[in-house]
Amino acid sequence: MGIHLKDGNPSESQSPAADPEDPQKCPPVVTDIGALNCSSLNVESFIEQSIAIIMEDVVKKATDVTEKVCEWRSPEQLKELLDLELTDGGESESKILQHCRDAIRYSIKTTHPRFFNQLYAGMEPYSMVASFITEALKPSLYTYEVAPVFTLIEDAVLRKMMEMIGWEEGGDGIFNAGGSMSNMYAVNLARYHHYPHIKELGLSAAPRLVIFTSRECHYSISKAAALLGVGTKNVYVVPSDNRGKMISSALEEQIKTAKSEGAVPFMVNATAGTTVLGAFDPIEEIADICEKYNLWLHVDACWGGAALMSQKHKHLLKGIHRANSVAWNPHKMLMACLQCSAFLVRDKTHLLQRCHSAQASYLFQQDKFYDVSYDTGDKSVQCSRKPDAFKFWLMWKALGTRELEQRVDRALAMARYLAQEVEKREGFRLLMDPEYANVCFWYIPPSLRNLSDGPEFWKKLHTVAPVIKERMMKKGSMMVGYQPHGDKANFFRMIIISPQVSKQDMDFVLDEIHNLGKDL
Repeated sequence: MGIHLKDGNPSESQSPAADPEDPQKCPPVVTDIGALNCSSLNVESFIEQSIAIIMEDVVKKATDVTEKVCEWRSPEQLKELLDLELTDGGESESKILQHCRDAIRYSIKTTHPRFFNQLYAGMEPYSMVASFITEALKPSLYTYEVAPVFTLIEDAVLRKMMEMIGWEEGGDGIFNAGGSMSNMYAVNLARYHHYPHIKELGLSAAPRLVIFTSRECHYSISKAAALLGVGTKNVYVVPSDNRGKMISSALEEQIKTAKSEGAVPFMVNATAGTTVLGAFDPIEEIADICEKYNLWLHVDACWGGAALMSQKHKHLLKGIHRANSVAWNPHKMLMACLQCSAFLVRDKTHLLQRCHSAQASYLFQQDKFYDVSYDTGDKSVQCSRKPDAFKFWLMWKALGTRELEQRVDRALAMARYLAQEVEKREGFRLLMDPEYANVCFWYIPPSLRNLSDGPEFWKKLHTVAPVIKERMMKKGSMMVGYQPHGDKANFFRMIIISPQVSKQDMDFVLDEIHNLGKDL
């Protein structure tokens, strides 16, 4: 039954006029199923108060080096502190604002100058404002019709990124929900390129397909293989050298092995900036092999793609222009607000569209009154899609290419400074000289410094980093990640991104690690 207003005397059955003194409040709408009361919330006042909280507790406090990185609580403690239950009735404005304050207070301040835990960090004001705008407008980027401005902005940003990669003739691309999704797009597109009948006939239309990737690659490659039916055992892991780079000769040997087994190689994933060591695979050498065996070359440059902005450091990605596809996350080194992830394709024959198109007639009508080539939604595996490119575009507009280049150069210079300080200090040991912004090192407490580098030493050292990490989290002084790697004991992995970070912050990190762990 449809909802409609009852007939009859307006004074008895129709909605009373809105209060002219308070246009934000609305009266109940009387229908044949009863009164539908809209919220009495004063929208403008609530948003203004919320923005004031964000400005004070996030923009100011969360970026203040004298404040804590986190107000750590265990899950059980946090459940006690937060009112998490959802109820039948709504709560007062004052309570809602308090929920906002609590969410901020007990969250990790990734914008803090001493947050070094992940491959993203720091406050980026332009992309943050862009995020506010798109959340307020609530567009979805599947058709030009509902997102005209953002459709054109995404196209402009993708074209500029392709130019940085070196695709002089352009290509295609799409922003999506993260680097893992970009790598999934790459696997699906590479497979479709070699075996387009899979789209309609399924896996029965293909032989046993094999992907090649380095030991240091992101785990999303295996996840994509599992999700798409390629199978994780058909992801051949190519050995890496002691700096974490794929060994190209080993790649070729594995391709030959797969072919001898009756499998069909179809794709190589090269990594530009590995997650732990920050290593860059030799793209030029890998591209030669891919051309020789007719394999799709994908470069996962989610982390390292930012080096393309720098004249000084773009050599790290030499040969990337030869890739068939590239994943690049501006929300990492370039600091755009999460999430901001691009998948770019060198193909210009609408391969992305052909691979993913479902031709939904309610969205992608071909007889629209405008150029339907701007309806990009059929290239995507998503339907609703946020205009994430706007965050990168507004930031790029505000800063310019030169400032983005300086941001990359400064981060890498700061990483070199930290590495030099590690080498100078007693009790600290570098895993290796950093190639990018990942600085990996051990802290050796005084109690272990007289032990030789035998099994007992490494066994004891393995327990040090987790304890220091626990202490720094509970103190809230900073956040630095740690992990084991292969046969190596737990070490710290510092990620340096934010231009807010100073040499004093680098010195503080080493001093703090020593203070937190000197008694171990």
